[in-house]
Amino acid sequence: MITVSNLSIQFGKRVLYKDVNLKFTNGNIYGVIGANGAGKSTLLKAITGELESTTGSITLGPGERLSVLSQDHNKFDAFNVMDTVMMGHSVLWDIMKEKDALYAKEDFSDEDGVKAAELEEKFAELGGWNAESDAAMLLSGLGIKEDLHYRQMSELSGKEKVRVMLAQALYGNPDNLLLDEPTNDLDLDTVEWLEDYLANFEHTVLVVSHDRHFLDAVSTHTVDIDFGKINLFAGNYSFWYESSQLALRQAQNQKAKAEEKKKELEEFIRRFSANAAKSKQTTSRKKMLEKLNIEEIQPSTRKYPGIIFSMEREAGNQILEVEGLKAVDEDGTLLFDNLSFNVEKGEKVVFLSHNPRAMTALFEIINGNREAQAGTFKWGITITTAYLPLDNSAFFQSDKNLVEWLSQFGEGNEVFFKGYLGRMLFSGEEVLKKVNVLSGGEKMRCMIARMQLKNANCLILDTPTNHLDLESIQAFNNNLRQFKGNVLFASHDHEFINTVANRIIELGPKGNIDKLMTYDEYIASDQIKVLRKKIWEG
Repeated sequence: MITVSNLSIQFGKRVLYKDVNLKFTNGNIYGVIGANGAGKSTLLKAITGELESTTGSITLGPGERLSVLSQDHNKFDAFNVMDTVMMGHSVLWDIMKEKDALYAKEDFSDEDGVKAAELEEKFAELGGWNAESDAAMLLSGLGIKEDLHYRQMSELSGKEKVRVMLAQALYGNPDNLLLDEPTNDLDLDTVEWLEDYLANFEHTVLVVSHDRHFLDAVSTHTVDIDFGKINLFAGNYSFWYESSQLALRQAQNQKAKAEEKKKELEEFIRRFSANAAKSKQTTSRKKMLEKLNIEEIQPSTRKYPGIIFSMEREAGNQILEVEGLKAVDEDGTLLFDNLSFNVEKGEKVVFLSHNPRAMTALFEIINGNREAQAGTFKWGITITTAYLPLDNSAFFQSDKNLVEWLSQFGEGNEVFFKGYLGRMLFSGEEVLKKVNVLSGGEKMRCMIARMQLKNANCLILDTPTNHLDLESIQAFNNNLRQFKGNVLFASHDHEFINTVANRIIELGPKGNIDKLMTYDEYIASDQIKVLRKKIWEG
């Protein structure tokens, strides 16, 4: 349990939030949401004690242990993987080290023997005899193979380190668990493993994430940080989003009678309460929603960017023909081979792979930025494309301001370009910022504005939700669902894939899979599971 009392956090004259009083209780998972800069990570740092609050206090239940997902991935480079995970339970780790030091003494005394016996008792009480096997199970579940379990952390890749850090946070069944963006750099299969793990976790969890499906799958509550306040709501992200949008529509419709509004809200709660039965956090969330007071549903003050893709011309019947494509990475890794497919009009195709470099290679090839090792591709004569690359750094090596930068990619006057930037929530003096000082999220919004100028009928998107906040992801997702043209994309966002894609192509070094189905159908199919094993293991 975590109790927050009269918390205020202020940096100079800027007040993030004040007079916050919250209680995070056992058995619940709290999804923390808010626009970029609202103070989500700051709240977690205040709970850990890494950041001192301006006023107020934060306390844990008596004797409770707090575990945190470390963001410093190089901190444990001097240790091996197994030890790094077990360090997550600091009490157990300290006992292990103290025991080892005692037994290593050359002049082991009777007093040392008594001390060793006490340590052995504590060690057994904390499950020490299963310490390594428990750590190994976590590592394997997170995709770290056994041959890496005793390697030095310095030998691991960045993505492997992320998974070890997550295993460290989960290790030892902590009483309170803080996770800041735990799904970053995890593939979709590992995210599903983490969802299942947290669904069975019986203690208190706070999680910051931009992955809406993950938040929906695990959260019993939503903690909304907005305009200097922190509000706690029952239900997951989708419930919060849909309820806030409903309340906003009702607030805008002044003619609606109070009784009609009440009935609409009650029906909405009933519908979501029934849907909660499909969730991994079923029982507690369903009870929460049934007890929810309709007065708790309020409009959100959050701003959503205007992401609107329109087509200058409709596509003909020939979209894209790919025949026998092969791509090999710089280090010699085979990314895919003999890849052939035709894209039909109106199809929205997601490309999957355990190796994300495969999708980037494909998109770079079909955009003419990279040579394939074999094969051909051909676009239809009516097709116009707009490409959102994974790495956009080359676009922002300039001291141009936002208006000057955007004007490179279209024709129009200053007011015209300011309109596009305004849609992407750049207003007032912000449009005069230099593009070389923009944050990752701001750069992505600029790249999306650039794409919109093209009025293309085929969008190519390499991991489009990177660096975006939940509001931008939601707006992007909503528009792509309505877009009448073709979309070719890669993503690690389950909800984005499931609601946009109507065709799935998975790229593997030993074959490829091509299916017309939703992502939920794809991952649930036993037949597909067999095929996936073949294209990766042979």
